[in-house]
Amino acid sequence: MIVRQFITWVRTAPAGERAEATRCLARAWLQSDLSEDDRAAAEGALLMLLDDASPLVRQAMAEVFAHSMDAPPAIIAALAVDQASVAVPILEHSPLLLDSDLVDIVATGNAETQCAIARRFDLPPSICAAIAEVGCPSSTLELIENRAAQLAPFSVARIAERHGHLAAIREALLTMDDLSAAVRLSLAQKLSDTLTQLVTARDWLKPDRARRIADEAMERSTVNIAAQTRGADLAALVAHLRSIGQLNAGLILRALLSGNIELFEEALVDLSGLSRSRVAAIVHDRGGASLNALLAKAGLPASTYRAFRVALEASSEVGFIGSVGGATRLRRRMVERVLTQCETSETVAEPLLLLLRRFATESAREEARLFCDDLAADDFVGALSAQAVEEAGGYEAYQAADAVNAYNADDVYEASEDYETCDTYETENTYDTYTDHPQYRDQIETPRYIDDYAAAGEYATRDTYAVVNSDPLYHDNVRAEEYVQRDDVSVQNYVDTAMDRYDGYDRFDRNYYYERRIAA
Repeated sequence: MIVRQFITWVRTAPAGERAEATRCLARAWLQSDLSEDDRAAAEGALLMLLDDASPLVRQAMAEVFAHSMDAPPAIIAALAVDQASVAVPILEHSPLLLDSDLVDIVATGNAETQCAIARRFDLPPSICAAIAEVGCPSSTLELIENRAAQLAPFSVARIAERHGHLAAIREALLTMDDLSAAVRLSLAQKLSDTLTQLVTARDWLKPDRARRIADEAMERSTVNIAAQTRGADLAALVAHLRSIGQLNAGLILRALLSGNIELFEEALVDLSGLSRSRVAAIVHDRGGASLNALLAKAGLPASTYRAFRVALEASSEVGFIGSVGGATRLRRRMVERVLTQCETSETVAEPLLLLLRRFATESAREEARLFCDDLAADDFVGALSAQAVEEAGGYEAYQAADAVNAYNADDVYEASEDYETCDTYETENTYDTYTDHPQYRDQIETPRYIDDYAAAGEYATRDTYAVVNSDPLYHDNVRAEEYVQRDDVSVQNYVDTAMDRYDGYDRFDRNYYYERRIAA
C-alpha cells in the first residue's frame, strides 16, 4: 500500500524530493523487515526509478547500494553503466561487479569511470592489466598510487612504455620499492627523449648534437642503474638492453672501464650464449686466445679486442671498486692506460680512439668535480667544527663563570659564619685607631688634668712643654691652663663641654660599628 502511494506521488514530486524519497526507499529495502510482497513492490519501484529523468534520483540510489552485498544485481548492473556521476560510487565500491564487467567498462568508459575502477580495493591483475593497456594517464596514476592493487611487472612496464614521458607518472613509478632495473632504464630513456625534443623544439641545440649528448647521458645512466642491480634483475636488464639495441661494444667497454665487472660478464653471457661460470673463468684468466674467442663469439668488433684486454690487465693492477658509487663512473687511470696502448696499435680503428678520448675527457672532468666537492665538503666540515668549538668554548666559559659565582657565594657564606670573629677583629682595629686619635686622647686626659690642678691648688708650666709643643695635645694644655684661672663655674662648663665631645665620639664609634656590620 505504501509503495503504491509512493509510485503515485513520485510522478509529480520535485527532483530533490524524489531523490530523498528514493534514498529512503533504498534504505528500507536493505534494512527493514518487509514482507515478500512489499519487497517485490519496492524493488519494482526502484527499477522504475532507473528511468527517472533526474540524475539526482539515480545518484541517491547508487550511494545507498554502493557498499552493499544485498543490493539488487539488476540495479547495480544498470547503475554501473550510467553516466559518470551516477556510476562512480558503484564502480569504486560495489562488491557485486564481476571482473569481466569491469574490464569492459575500462575499455569503453571515460576517464572518470576508469579512475573509479583504479581506486577499487584489492584490484586483481586482470583489471590492472586492462588499465595499463588502455587506461588514460590519470587512471594509471590512480592505479600506481593504489597500494592494494595487484600490479604485475608486465603491467608496470606497459605503463612506463605508454606514459613514461609524463613527470607525475615517472615520479610515482620511481617510488615503488620493487621497480625493476629495466623499467628504471625505460623511464630514463623517456626522460632523455623528452628533454631532447624540448631543446631541439626551442632551437637551443642542433638535433644531432642534442641526440649525441642524450646518448652519452643514457650510457652513464645505464651503468649507474646496472651498478645497483644484482642477480636475475641484472640479467633481465641486459636482455632488455639487447632487445632495444643498446647492448653494444661502447656500453660494454664503459662498464669495464668503470669497474663494473658484473655488467661486463653478464653482457658477454647474454651475447655469447655461454654459461656464466665459463665466461667468468675466461675473464679472470685473461688469456689472449680464449678472451679473443669469447669476444668473437659475443659478436664484438675485432678492433676492440686490444682495448678489452688492456682494460682487464689494468683492472688487475688497480683493482675493482667495491662500492656502488665507484662502479658508476669512469676510472681515469684505466682509461688513460687503454688509450695509450690503443694509440700505438695499428689494429685499433679510429672510432674506438675517438670513444676512448671522450672517455678520458669525461673521466678527467669527473675526477676534478669530485676533488672540488671534497674540498668544499672539507671546508664545510671545518666551518662546522669551528662553530662547534666556539659554542663549546662559550659553554665552558659559562660554566667557569658559574663556578666563580658559586665560589664567591661560598666565600660570603663562610664570611657570614665567621661574622662574630671578623666583627670583633674589626672592632679592635677601630678601637686602636681611635685610641691613637689626638682628640680622643684629649677626652681622656682633660679630666685627669683638672683633678691634678685641684689637688695642687695651682697650675704650673711643665718642662714637657718643649717636647709636646708639636703634639696636638699642647693646644689643649694651653686651653686647660686658661680654664684653671677662671672660677669654678667656668671649670664646670669646660668639663661639660669635654664630656659632650666624648659622647659625640662615642656615638661616632657606635655608628661606624653598625655600618661595618651592615656591610659584612
